Amino acid sequence: MGSTGRRRRWAALLGATALAVTTGGALAVPAGALTTASAAVDYATHCVPPPIAGIPPIDGTTTGQITVDKTAPKVGDTVTVTYKVVKPAASNPTDLALPADIMTPTGKVTLGGAQTGDITVAGPRKNDPVPGKGAFPPFEMTGTFTVTQPGTITLSPGDYNIHTSYILELDTPCTLITPPAPVSETITATDGTQTNTRAITLGSASGAPGAGVTVNGANFTPGATVTLAGRSGATQTADTATVTADSAGAFSGTLTVNDKTTTGVVAYEGSAWSDTKGSPPAAYVVIDDTPIPDGSQKLTTTVKAGTLSMSQAGDAVQLSAVDFGSGGASNGALQTVTVKDFRGGPAGWSLTGKVTDFTGPGAKIEAGKLSWTPACATKAGSPSTCQAGSAGAVGSSGATLASAPDGTLTGGEFTVDAGLSLNVPAFTPPGTYSGVLTLTLT
Repeated sequence: MGSTGRRRRWAALLGATALAVTTGGALAVPAGALTTASAAVDYATHCVPPPIAGIPPIDGTTTGQITVDKTAPKVGDTVTVTYKVVKPAASNPTDLALPADIMTPTGKVTLGGAQTGDITVAGPRKNDPVPGKGAFPPFEMTGTFTVTQPGTITLSPGDYNIHTSYILELDTPCTLITPPAPVSETITATDGTQTNTRAITLGSASGAPGAGVTVNGANFTPGATVTLAGRSGATQTADTATVTADSAGAFSGTLTVNDKTTTGVVAYEGSAWSDTKGSPPAAYVVIDDTPIPDGSQKLTTTVKAGTLSMSQAGDAVQLSAVDFGSGGASNGALQTVTVKDFRGGPAGWSLTGKVTDFTGPGAKIEAGKLSWTPACATKAGSPSTCQAGSAGAVGSSGATLASAPDGTLTGGEFTVDAGLSLNVPAFTPPGTYSGVLTLTLT
């Protein structure tokens, strides 16, 4: 074998050796702050070096840890999962140092309990140089999943693969010898549909000052004392009455309405109305039939309800370019969206988005590779307050960009922005890739 052939084989052997002994990982990624009280667990792994290395499989013990950004999500929420190899099983077996930024990890996290399946996780190509005979540093991989079932969900480390870009492109798959690995993280998901469903209906929508209006309620706590109250905009009036909910959480009572400024009626449990223990307001108008004195004129005006609408600063976003072979984050910013809610009344709104796959020259980048970091600002004087959606993947199924909750009186103007990041896989064919992000306001 010539000297060039020997150098190539030794380079490949060195790269494969680095991977083969990384039962616990060899990619040096700065460890992120743990957001939950998860546990590091040990599990036996079996790593198979590339055939070119001529090295037998390596068995060892990996210490891994799973963390999440939400420990109590609701059904429909997107949870970001981080799989960290805390302690690799072996050190660099050679006397030669390994260069920086040659290793890219991918892997799986196993779900159990109320929701089962595997989450795909991946890390960037970034590692510190490893000295000869030196210990391998930890590495991290991240991914997301959507909660589909309420209950306790367990997360355990799964198989992973280390791809080495060092002279040759090589893979070393590492699998669990006795799956599944011990549980490292546990979350408790709640049914996102279990919201406050307390509601009332009125026997009439208007009446003279001092008239009684029949209030019928449903879905209150059985046996609870319920307060009926008039509302003038967002302020409770002095008109109140109490009723008791029956064994089914229903009631029927009468509220005498004297305040001429009354705009609605609410019912609630406890000492004061809240959006968790009270009903949305039902519209009610007091018809002022007070006689007009001689020589006087009654002046009346009307505030007309408007619409819920949105506009955007543009319809095109140019994301930053990435290098062929390296891939990585292609970043940009969403064109600013302006939401105007001039309807009046109690209803809030939600702005969601979903994206198609990014198509290009003979290939595509999956929709799930696009993530965003939403931001929302409320114009001064607006009755509602805008809430930004959670950072995470957008995908074809969609995610919430921003919202405003229901309330006694809602409305206002809001500006919505988001940082965008498309995770472009390494060695995606060169060219321009385009996808369509559709925003829906409801």
